[in-house]
Amino acid sequence: MKIIECPRDAMQGYSHFIGTETKIKYLNSLLKVGFDTIDAGSFVSPKVIPQMRDTETVLTSINYQESKSKLLAIVANIRGAEMAVKHKNVSYLGFPFSISETFQLRNTNSTIAQSFETVKYINSLCNTNGKELVIYISMGFGNPYGDKWDTDVASKWTEKMAELGIKIISLSDTVGVATPKSIAYLFGDLIKKYPAIEFGAHLHTRKDNWREKVQTAWDNGCTRFDGAINGFGGCPMADDVLVGNMPTEFLLQFAQENNIKTNLDTAAFETAMLEASGIF
Repeated sequence: MKIIECPRDAMQGYSHFIGTETKIKYLNSLLKVGFDTIDAGSFVSPKVIPQMRDTETVLTSINYQESKSKLLAIVANIRGAEMAVKHKNVSYLGFPFSISETFQLRNTNSTIAQSFETVKYINSLCNTNGKELVIYISMGFGNPYGDKWDTDVASKWTEKMAELGIKIISLSDTVGVATPKSIAYLFGDLIKKYPAIEFGAHLHTRKDNWREKVQTAWDNGCTRFDGAINGFGGCPMADDVLVGNMPTEFLLQFAQENNIKTNLDTAAFETAMLEASGIF
């Protein structure tokens, strides 16, 4: 199981500003755990997400060279992408591509069609600068706005991303509405249809139904999972009431119960959990 830790997602919706030195210390503790990737920050407008206004300083200051983890930064537009590709520590740029028109406008101030043109440019920018683009299919399992959604909509946009040569796509349950049925259908269908793409699960969840979501995704071929320690976070652009991230410790519990290798340092993970409890 490949686990992507998402402190950026945990921090971005937090009510008060977390100091830069605190962020650096926390990320340094996460870098010792052995996560495949750490979603460490975002290059977005500080007016929209003020918590992430120090991303550039944080990414420059962490002890990245001592870790085997790769770093991912979220971008929402071309300007952010042009800033992110300049950072040698950043391996991946993540772009939230919503298949809900309402949410795409709320999240990136652009329509789905406009955002797809942005994806094309950012993908080219990544290829030129030795980075890789990760597409998050936001609202991938439904939305609370009444926008049209079914599995065919998600499949259609996945096909368009595949045509661009996108290698990593994370199906995102942005507001925690995914069901075992929709998870099984999408992962079961898309993984078989696009073997060259690595599909991930970015599942927001309540703590009473996390297991069925992870189990279903795993059973249908997904081996890449996003998590955040203690399930902190959620997208502040999605709703007034945030649905938290998948707790990373639940992913580790699932892996242990099913004899699945994660290659994480459990002692370092416990230390990082202690750091998290002092921040959130």
